[in-house]
Amino acid sequence: MRPRPDGAPRAGAALPPVLLLLLPPLLGASPGPAPAPAPAPAPAPTPTRAPQDGAPGTARVKRGWVWNQFFVVEEYTGTEPLYVGKIHSDSDEGDGAIKYTISGEGAGTIFLIDELTGDIHAMERLDREQKTFYTLRAQARDRATDRLLEPESEFIIKVQDINDSEPRFLHGPYIGSVAELSPTGTSVMQVIASDADDPTYGSSARLVYSVLDGEHHFTVDPKTGVIRTAVPDLDRESQERYEVVIQATDMAGQLGGLSGSTTVTIVVTDVNDNPPRFPQKMYQFSIQESAPVGTAVGRVKAEDSDVGENTDMTYHLKEESGSGGDAFKVTTDSDTQEAVLLVQKRLDFESQPVHTVVLEALNKFVDPRFADLGTFRDQAIVRVAVTDVDEPPEFRPPSRLLEVQEDAQVGSLVGVVTARDPDAANRPVRYAIDRDSDLDQIFDIDEDTGAIVTGKGLDRETAGWHNITVLAMEADNHAQLSRASLRIRILDVNDNPPELATPYEAAVCEDAKPGQLIQTISVVDRDEPQGGHRFYFRLVPEAPSNPHFSLLDIQDNTAAVHTQHVGFNRQEQDVFFLPILVVDSGPPTLSSTGTLTIRICGCDGSGTIQSCNTTAFVMAASLSPGALIALLVCVLILVVLVLLILTLRRHHKSHLSAEEDEDMRDNVIKYNDEGGGEQDTEAYDMSALRSLYDFGEPQGGAAGSPPRGPAPGGPPSARLALPQGPPRPEPDFAAFRDFIGRKVALADADPAVPPYDAFQTYALEGAGSPAASLSSLHSSPRSGSSASEQDFAYLRGWGPRFGALAALYAGHLRADAEAAAS
Repeated sequence: MRPRPDGAPRAGAALPPVLLLLLPPLLGASPGPAPAPAPAPAPAPTPTRAPQDGAPGTARVKRGWVWNQFFVVEEYTGTEPLYVGKIHSDSDEGDGAIKYTISGEGAGTIFLIDELTGDIHAMERLDREQKTFYTLRAQARDRATDRLLEPESEFIIKVQDINDSEPRFLHGPYIGSVAELSPTGTSVMQVIASDADDPTYGSSARLVYSVLDGEHHFTVDPKTGVIRTAVPDLDRESQERYEVVIQATDMAGQLGGLSGSTTVTIVVTDVNDNPPRFPQKMYQFSIQESAPVGTAVGRVKAEDSDVGENTDMTYHLKEESGSGGDAFKVTTDSDTQEAVLLVQKRLDFESQPVHTVVLEALNKFVDPRFADLGTFRDQAIVRVAVTDVDEPPEFRPPSRLLEVQEDAQVGSLVGVVTARDPDAANRPVRYAIDRDSDLDQIFDIDEDTGAIVTGKGLDRETAGWHNITVLAMEADNHAQLSRASLRIRILDVNDNPPELATPYEAAVCEDAKPGQLIQTISVVDRDEPQGGHRFYFRLVPEAPSNPHFSLLDIQDNTAAVHTQHVGFNRQEQDVFFLPILVVDSGPPTLSSTGTLTIRICGCDGSGTIQSCNTTAFVMAASLSPGALIALLVCVLILVVLVLLILTLRRHHKSHLSAEEDEDMRDNVIKYNDEGGGEQDTEAYDMSALRSLYDFGEPQGGAAGSPPRGPAPGGPPSARLALPQGPPRPEPDFAAFRDFIGRKVALADADPAVPPYDAFQTYALEGAGSPAASLSSLHSSPRSGSSASEQDFAYLRGWGPRFGALAALYAGHLRADAEAAAS
């Protein structure tokens, strides 16, 4: 039905069904019979729904929910299911025709509904800290037709919080720091705890902070958790670390609230509130007097209870009165903060055996806030005992300058050096000169007195200074040696006469006018007088008066030469020699004579010299520097060309010589003629021996020549004759055979000839050749030997290159064998 404007229903219209959601009378009450439904508030307007399950399409109903939010207490510990609430429809007549159902979060598992009554129960223990509410949907259906009687609607079951979570400190561990001696109330740090309970409901999440342990030194703000100092005298040197226990309690600290705690570590940081202190008031050290400057005597450290840069210190020395003042100095070791006492000047046991100094230590960084605590420095006395050592002699003064005249005689005294033994024994001293510094032994020294004398003549112009090293040593211990450098200056003596600077040559024109400047003369002198040089010039007095030239002393150690008359005649005299006397200022006064050569030359109208009678002068006057350079270049080019031609010719000759040597090697013929020796002057042509034709003669003396063989009763020097092959159609070598035969006969008949054949044949192919030597030099000269003892049949196996040799020897032996067999 539709509500009327005045809100009264029309007559005859039925009331629409209404779904009631009822809460239990008290939250957390035990479930029981459903209470009677309370009067429902005015239903909220809801959208119309379409006809369902056969309802007339034109019927429209007005529905509404009596709706309240359900609450359920968390952490329920009862044995029965927890009653949550009830769903009821105003169309429910209690006959069981309506079925109630729920769906959504936890439906069917956490939450169950009674289909008949609509009672909802929680079946599990709920925890608000895990889930704060559940959203579900409720439905009312006709049990018989399962028709939806009411539109589905959402409702919420909210889990109501109880104080079941204690406060927790989630950001630990907590470590803070505070400077020592901080005033009371100085903030150290802040700690914050969290509570999982609902902060909007009750006091379950309202926290209060307190100190459980450490309250004598620190406090905590109960609301903010800020930790502050409770005392003004925190001392790091007494206690560097504090462990403070902070507690957080919920329920605003009321009885029954839950609590949680954490431990906060508070480190007390250092400030410079402690001055340095020496552990003892006196320190003693010892050091040898020979210790070099910079040697460490010892180390002293002042202690400081502070840490870090607050312990950085500096040290100063305060010498006691009458102790010398500056024998030592002190530095600070930055790593160990120790005072390092160093030798600052040479120590002397004999003059001061003990040094006493005051060492002061003070902090480098001083905090003005703690100036009222006292002075931040401390002092200690340091005594340094100097021990005696055997020291070498000492020169007094250690070095000096000596002077001696260069004309001093050998053995003249130059100076005296003095050295003494600084030890208490005061042993005698001996002197010597280090000859490495005086290789020429120009000076000597008296070993007892230290007197230095000249050992050779001196010459300042050769060596104006001498640096020598004098040695002083103990007389009985030469190992104790000291050295001193002496500089000896050679004083000048006027012992060198002045000389013209160069051999002067001048030229003057034939038509020169009187008074014309010809040449300016300057002088050199090897001496160096203290007042400077002063030279005087004049013409040699012994020379006749010169009418041609005059000499003018310019008074600045130079002189000028001028002409005295008009014109000169080269035909009469082309060269003049003008002797000039030069005198120095002494003492003693020395002089020398130099000659100025003046040449008379022809000049042009402008006075330029054209020619003189001296070729060198003409060349020097006429050739310009450019022409001279060109001439030198031409000469250099000619020399290079000549060297190049000689090199090419030598290279060509070496090339020809190499070719000739190669030809000679190709045509070398090696032979050994062991004939009659030096007395055998009869020569024969060896060219026939180079013939490649084999020669031989028929057995039995064809051509009228009997075979050569040893004559019966012949001399023991007779050897086998050359083997002869069978007759061949080659050319006849009878003349050659006759010649050799005569030579052999002469050799056999000569008793002075060695027992060898006059003609030998060699055929040696080298170390790798199978052919051996065919020389008869290795044959035994046994009497009665026959040709059959030598078997040359193997020559046939040497190949075609040895065919001719095999035919000559092997064929001859075969013929001899056949004759013997017949």
